[in-house]
Amino acid sequence: MRHLLVVLALICGLARAADPAVLLEPAAVWTGDSAPHSGWAVLVEGKRITAVGPAASLRVPANARRIALPGKTLIPGLMDLHSHVLLHPYNEVLWDDQVLKEPIEYRSMLAVRHAALTLQSGFTTLRDLGTEGAEYADVSIKRAIDEGIIPGPRLLIATKAIVATHTYGPAPRNYRHDHAFPQGAQEVTGVDEAVKAVREQAAHGADWIKFYADYRFGPNGTARPTLSQEEMNAIVQAAHQSGRKVAAHAATDDAIRMAVLAGVDTIEHGYGASEATFRLMAERKTVYVPTLTAPEATSEYFQKYQRGGPPSASMQQAARAFQLARKLGVTIACGSDVGVFAHGTSARELIWMVKLGMSPLEALRSATVVAAQVIDKSAELGAIQNGLLADLVAVEGDPTRDIGAVQQVRFVMKNGEVVRHD
Repeated sequence: MRHLLVVLALICGLARAADPAVLLEPAAVWTGDSAPHSGWAVLVEGKRITAVGPAASLRVPANARRIALPGKTLIPGLMDLHSHVLLHPYNEVLWDDQVLKEPIEYRSMLAVRHAALTLQSGFTTLRDLGTEGAEYADVSIKRAIDEGIIPGPRLLIATKAIVATHTYGPAPRNYRHDHAFPQGAQEVTGVDEAVKAVREQAAHGADWIKFYADYRFGPNGTARPTLSQEEMNAIVQAAHQSGRKVAAHAATDDAIRMAVLAGVDTIEHGYGASEATFRLMAERKTVYVPTLTAPEATSEYFQKYQRGGPPSASMQQAARAFQLARKLGVTIACGSDVGVFAHGTSARELIWMVKLGMSPLEALRSATVVAAQVIDKSAELGAIQNGLLADLVAVEGDPTRDIGAVQQVRFVMKNGEVVRHD
């Protein structure tokens, strides 16, 4: 039996080695820099890009498979740096009810569908920032994707995330005091527990560490800083010592500033940041992930907002923060908080970025070149260059002129494998 398994493995290996190269022939190629290049083609061999340039100049193997993509622009695989594959829209099931009533096994099965929808929409990489009460389920989902068991984007995961004790949800004030409920993140009190949580989550497979610098736990549910400066400092120090970067949920100016001073790598949401705090972020090269689509979605669910109508107060606050950050030169990366709204529609974030002042080119770079830099994957992802992994997406038209094209995906390749071709 062992001999048979070895022979089968050799046969499979030879079959893979014999797979022909793939030549992609779109109308234009956007490599990640300036304008798309008309008449260019991309050669893929195995998992990687091996040639990019004018189609007539490429040396193409005789047995290469040719895929014509007329009228389409080929772009790098898109990235969403703030996702939750284990959540689904709150107008389907409220967040509390997802955490309290949906078994982790059921949520994991939903996540399989969410991952497939995301990949089909042209997002080939996600940074998933917390399981929201589903323990370490993201570790297994990531493994299943990496091993080819289920289709999905490559995941960088944060596992449980970290929050100050009694400051997150489900909020005890909303339920009987004699009941104990699962929490949406790992609770800590004090520096020792904070450091221990970082080490536990890293040991379980966290690629990033996420903590909540603030949350709605003040009087009448007002947002306030949760962790102390010392606790934030300790989390960042322990994470960086382990080789992991840190993302901080922070919406209030005080908490954002505390997190930046602690040395976090990204600020998530950041809606209440002042000009002084954004200047500090620019000075310290702290990346801003604005999650503009989340307040639009929650405004629809809970405030009767209708798309195209007057923006809600939360949407106006998010717009102000985004525009101020951009004006002050803060690095902005695409992250949508998908899961709050439907998976497979992360492109809504790019639409919002352009609506609020970014050029289509800037928005595209925020989800490719810039995103790859944030997650330290520029040597493999985020552009169309020789040697990079073949994560490639073809969209109708030219997204550098009309960002709406990113919602017209017709072809997706991940790691050199075609996963969609309409």
